Amino acid sequence: MSEPWRKSSFSAGAGECVEFARGATGEVLIRDSKNPGGPLLTFTPGEWRAFLAGVRNSEFEV
Repeated sequence: MSEPWRKSSFSAGAGECVEFARGATGEVLIRDSKNPGGPLLTFTPGEWRAFLAGVRNSEFEV
């Protein structure tokens, strides 16, 4: 991993925190802060850009 883990700016400190880091080859890594040794979600830079575009376009509103 080439960058340290950082908490999401939307994490309210209520134990529901998401952390992210950039991998050595540019991938975006996501984990649950309560389980740092647990499973990771890994996204390519293109997948991450597409996800962020969807968030900005309110594609995931409930």
